[in-house]
Amino acid sequence: MSEPSEWLIYRGIGEPHDGVPQLPPPPPWRDFAGGRSAPEGGGDSADRRLGIPGRIAEEHRPGAEELEMINAALYLRRPLLVTGDPGAGKSTLAHSVARELEFGKVLRWPIVSRSTLLDGLYHYDAIARLQDVQIASHASAEAGAGSDSAQNVGSYIRLGPLGTALLPSDRPRVLLIDELDKSDIDLPNDLLNVLEEGEFAIPELERIVDRLPDGEADVLDHDGNKVRIRGGRVQCRAFPFVVLTSNGERDFPAPLMRRCIHLELDRPDHKRLAAFVKAHLGEEAARSSEDLIAHFLERSRSELLATDQLLNAIYLTHAAAPAGRDRLADLLIQRLDRPR
Repeated sequence: MSEPSEWLIYRGIGEPHDGVPQLPPPPPWRDFAGGRSAPEGGGDSADRRLGIPGRIAEEHRPGAEELEMINAALYLRRPLLVTGDPGAGKSTLAHSVARELEFGKVLRWPIVSRSTLLDGLYHYDAIARLQDVQIASHASAEAGAGSDSAQNVGSYIRLGPLGTALLPSDRPRVLLIDELDKSDIDLPNDLLNVLEEGEFAIPELERIVDRLPDGEADVLDHDGNKVRIRGGRVQCRAFPFVVLTSNGERDFPAPLMRRCIHLELDRPDHKRLAAFVKAHLGEEAARSSEDLIAHFLERSRSELLATDQLLNAIYLTHAAAPAGRDRLADLLIQRLDRPR
């Protein structure tokens, strides 16, 4: 039996060993910032999307149509609906705009089949409030004093990414509503009024507004900062730059389509793929992987592939340099449009 390849950390030999320190640094798109200070307006999410430091935004020059549709959405204060295959750069677009225009950290709302409009707007922790009210009532009874819990209701409300994006400010935020096509059938229609009016109510605050000091309450936004809500309503001043992404798995209702600027991203060409690789892995990796990029493009003409798969293959074959490079790359880049 031949010896395991040198690059293998787990070797299946059944004997414990401390091989983890031999692992190279993680790929940039899998390098997380826990315990480290994130740069202002960026963060590890933006760096994972744009490369370090935002090199995709520097290397890639969007086509004329892409630029026009992005700017149309900015001028018209309309959501930008971006469709395209997985890995076409839909989510990256939001981070690129946020970085270039200094809109701050992107607010991301990843959509799943159970997502509702309320998830994006705010969360009210009624159970925690009930528990605290009961504890406070018991303590007040013992002390012979009363208390008005209405003033503390804001402590149990936290705005979601959509709610935070609609906070009044002089400078818009970027809101990424990611993979809207995975949502329940009702969510696209539910978004219509909020995106059209740029405001929403928080009933838990509205019903007690006359008992709040000056009709205001402090709540937490999606970033964890305290913000003041007046009159129980959130109303935007600068409409956020909203990017809705879709992999094209379903059609959207006409009322949503007419309220959006629609941009369809083509599959990346060789130049754009090379820019992705260079941004994330450096010029040497891009230069030594020209054949893998060309093979990926050739296969993508008849197969559904994602750019992430190409980056994974290039990183592993470049960092570990194992024998059987092409075979390993093919194992990592498997078509997504049919089960194996």
